[in-house]
Amino acid sequence: MSNATPATITGHKPVNSPAQVLLASLIGTTIEFFDFYVYATAAVLVFPSLFFPTSDPTSALLQSFATFSIAFFARPVGAMVFGHFGDRIGRKATLVAALLTMGISTVLIGCLPSYAQIGVVAPVLLSLCRFGQGFGLGGEWGGAVLLATENAPEGKRSWYGMFPQLGAPIGLLLSSGAFWVLLHFISQEDLLTWGWRVPFIASLALIGVGLWVRLSITETPEFQAAIDKEERVKVPLVEIFGRHKRSLFLGTFVALVTFVLFYIGSAWLLSYNVKVLKIPFVKALEVQILGSIAFGLFIPLSAKLAERFGRREILILTTALIAAFSFALAPLMGNEGGIFVFSIAAMALMGMTYALIGTALAAPFPANVRYTGASLTFNFAGIVGASLAPYAATWLQANYGLSHVGYYLLVAALVTLVCIFASGKDEV
Repeated sequence: MSNATPATITGHKPVNSPAQVLLASLIGTTIEFFDFYVYATAAVLVFPSLFFPTSDPTSALLQSFATFSIAFFARPVGAMVFGHFGDRIGRKATLVAALLTMGISTVLIGCLPSYAQIGVVAPVLLSLCRFGQGFGLGGEWGGAVLLATENAPEGKRSWYGMFPQLGAPIGLLLSSGAFWVLLHFISQEDLLTWGWRVPFIASLALIGVGLWVRLSITETPEFQAAIDKEERVKVPLVEIFGRHKRSLFLGTFVALVTFVLFYIGSAWLLSYNVKVLKIPFVKALEVQILGSIAFGLFIPLSAKLAERFGRREILILTTALIAAFSFALAPLMGNEGGIFVFSIAAMALMGMTYALIGTALAAPFPANVRYTGASLTFNFAGIVGASLAPYAATWLQANYGLSHVGYYLLVAALVTLVCIFASGKDEV
């Protein structure tokens, strides 16, 4: 991939200021991930009893996690649709459409009747809305990363590329914090009755802010150059599967451990704390909030290290550390103090890998198909790494013990390491 700066590509300085670019990429992903993680929190705390009340507690949780996984299968569909238009008509308009799709789906979840009110139709509607969330996020992430990296000065792609990634820990912090605040003002019974709806409906305000920021930016210089040179392809998806299959496959598994680690350290950990250790909701949310802070702090650190030592090298080091950390999972999960240590360590490692994965997955694709290629790679990784991670970890823990959850993480890390080494230096 070319290392040319936006200025050298277009012959003049980009219209968007660095502050505009970084704010637009950060605030959009923050909103999208807030919406996405609000669901993950509710899937543990309230959805099992509200939407799957006829099952025993473990089965209800597994059914709730099954609806949670729907979004990961919807994300590649969103990546194909939004990626097509992002590579055909531009990044800006497509990002606005993705934000609206995600936002409307989230608000609708907050308005749904429960199983007690309309029976089996309730989880069906919940699943449809969750599909809408995944569809929107499938188009959001790739565009936000390109908005940042395609405006980056030479030598700053890793630094610019980490700004949309910061949206994940901020969104996790806000979603966990929203439920934490609610539980300080209302009872657990009120949370189940009506309080859980507040974070979903309140996302309307965030959507308004996101749209205002997104509509203020112009097209990225690299995509504008592709327009000027008439380099756009008619069907980006065909181009990706025809000429970039290797990058798509390797990139999917380069990101595998990133997804497995995150959903073990967030959704599964929250459910384990609440359902197995019987930790109060508020305390379990505090564990997640502390983890999200560690997650956010280690993202810029990783980006700076990558600029100094190389993105590929830092990814290899971090993945090796995750493999070693997998052996500490079972010993740390036996008491409340160990849970806090586990959360901080897991999410710090998550920050190290997540900071670089966006730039790494976009790197192999040319500008005229980059939106589609990066989005598909990221979201295919979501299917194999994240869609079943909370479900699989819950099942492994219940049937074989905590050590097997660690082995699950270890296998993911080893697969990722193999694929990083199989990729060339210009491919990650």
